[in-house]
Amino acid sequence: MKIDHPLPQTIHEIEHLEIPMPDGTRLAARIWMPEGSETRPVPAILEFIPYRKNDKTLERDHARAPWMAAQGYAYVRVDLRGTGESEGLMTDEYTEEELQDGCDVIAWIAAQDWCDGGVGIVGISWGGFNGLQLAALRPPALKAVVTICSTDDRYADDIHYMGGTVLGDHLSWASVMFGINSLPPDPTHVGDRWRAMWEERLDGSGLWLENWMQHQTRDDFWKHGSVCENFADIEVPVYAVSGWADGYCRSVFRLVENLKGPVKGLVGPWAHRYPYLGEPGPAIDWLTEEARWWDQWMKGRDTGIADEPPLRVFLQDHAKPQTHYDSREGRWIDVPSWPSPGITREAFALDVEGGLGIGGADGVLEISSPLWVGRHGGKWCSYGHPGDQPGDQRRDDAGSLTFETAPLTEDRHMVGDANLILTFSVDRSVAQVAVRLMDVAPCGAATRVSYGLLNLTHRDSHEHPETLVPGETYTVTVPLKHVAQTFRAGHRIRLGLSTSYFPIAWPAPEPVTLRVVTEQSRLELPMCTAAPDVVEVAFGPPRAAQPLELDVARAPNATWHLVEDVDTGRLGIEVTDDEGAATIVRQGFFHAARGRERYSILPDDPTSAEGETSWTHEMKREDWSVKTVTRTRMTSTATEYHLTARLEAFLNDECVRDLDWDVRIPRDHN
Repeated sequence: MKIDHPLPQTIHEIEHLEIPMPDGTRLAARIWMPEGSETRPVPAILEFIPYRKNDKTLERDHARAPWMAAQGYAYVRVDLRGTGESEGLMTDEYTEEELQDGCDVIAWIAAQDWCDGGVGIVGISWGGFNGLQLAALRPPALKAVVTICSTDDRYADDIHYMGGTVLGDHLSWASVMFGINSLPPDPTHVGDRWRAMWEERLDGSGLWLENWMQHQTRDDFWKHGSVCENFADIEVPVYAVSGWADGYCRSVFRLVENLKGPVKGLVGPWAHRYPYLGEPGPAIDWLTEEARWWDQWMKGRDTGIADEPPLRVFLQDHAKPQTHYDSREGRWIDVPSWPSPGITREAFALDVEGGLGIGGADGVLEISSPLWVGRHGGKWCSYGHPGDQPGDQRRDDAGSLTFETAPLTEDRHMVGDANLILTFSVDRSVAQVAVRLMDVAPCGAATRVSYGLLNLTHRDSHEHPETLVPGETYTVTVPLKHVAQTFRAGHRIRLGLSTSYFPIAWPAPEPVTLRVVTEQSRLELPMCTAAPDVVEVAFGPPRAAQPLELDVARAPNATWHLVEDVDTGRLGIEVTDDEGAATIVRQGFFHAARGRERYSILPDDPTSAEGETSWTHEMKREDWSVKTVTRTRMTSTATEYHLTARLEAFLNDECVRDLDWDVRIPRDHN
């Protein structure tokens, strides 16, 4: 990465500032702006998230915020109410209170002497979500949005549910926020208030997983904040970004298709990361690209970005199956519109002999997958960590129905979302299907290209599911994630179907046998009618500002292990996400965090599924030390989910809170 030092102009940083809300609550901000902005005001860029501007995100913010300020912007990082050094209490994601705060923060920024009255909002993940949601509320000063790794649909396309199935990442993400919500403000910035603010969080933030599990269908809880309910609410220009390894690539296509104002989409090979930190690579000079967007819509400069095709994607070449990639081979292509007239859906028939698009015999095939299918599926939302992307699919294929083309006679290019039209019957009232699309090399290695899940009780509606009638025949469409992929000549395209996909999806309550009527089923692939034009010079190498000075005591590390208990037959996955331990030198502030997750199951008993997570956080100054430990466990019977959790908080090694939860929630059509 190119480090821009010195920056083209002097940057003034305000380490801590408090923004008053109308109800008297004060939200904490950190601001970078060009020197002299008080007399020569500039546009402002807001990032509004809960991840602690003083420590957890500071290393990342320090690389991008000064760089953006040097381009002539005030970069304003605000902690949400009840997080970091902000007062108040946060009890869930994207609440009405959070969004009202966002509107009030935008109005406050626009009224400052150093702001010219225009505000943009940027964010990855949470900040990408609430950026879209705030745009839909139309605060007058908001001029443009950059939304990265986010979604327009909080139920059907978020970390909680996929195709109506409960995601393992639902538990994982809840445990991350359980840990973050247990952390105090920094006494250096808020003074003696810190203890009361901390205790309010410990006692009042609650167990978010319980709340989310109370809403297993697409009800009003999930419709709130889902801007797909009315795309017309968003009128300002939106730049939407994601990666094929990320969980959120599908929303980019929907936003490009449905927003009526200026819109641009970019999808790279990346996991859940900013593109200048993109992994798998190639990472790009995203900050320059982002500045072009802000300059166009906030400074009125013609940067040419408004005249470019609305969608640019990275067309991936074949890669051997690995659970981690440093980089992917491929090339950038521009798509002139979405849907694109140069892409047509090509149907591939299924046949009873396992052929795909070959024209063999018709018939009925059965599958009842062992519950180890899915152990090689990676994580719903990859962070680019070792192990969290799908490995060789031949092992999961062994417990699935598979259909395969003959070797391709020429390179084929797929861009978009595949669909499986599936005609089937089952022997249970609740069932799910997992669909995998694979690129099979001549040596037999199978790389997963895309996949989809569907809770079959949600076949007609995520809002009003209906149980299945055993033996009755149904036809459904199973959507797969969008992707851009080249299938080389000599390779085969393989389709895999299974009745489970744990731990990405929590299993149905009983073992299920799925009967597939092949002559009435087909795979539809969005194929380019001609070889796409390549963008010869798409982006430069990544660049950023000078890195934050850290005294590192323990480097970040992530591990992913498949485990098996040979006595019981229980199969599991153990994940460690160690964020490391370091002192921020100029602040004298030490912070450390380590997370652990374990998912396990018996091969033939869906009620044996278990998920266990924990996070340990530590924060220290010379005469002050805080540690919190949070643990969550999720199991289920055929009729209910069982959640247990514990929160322990320590001040200078003395336990000040020890809280427990024990909750049972009825299963609702899953």
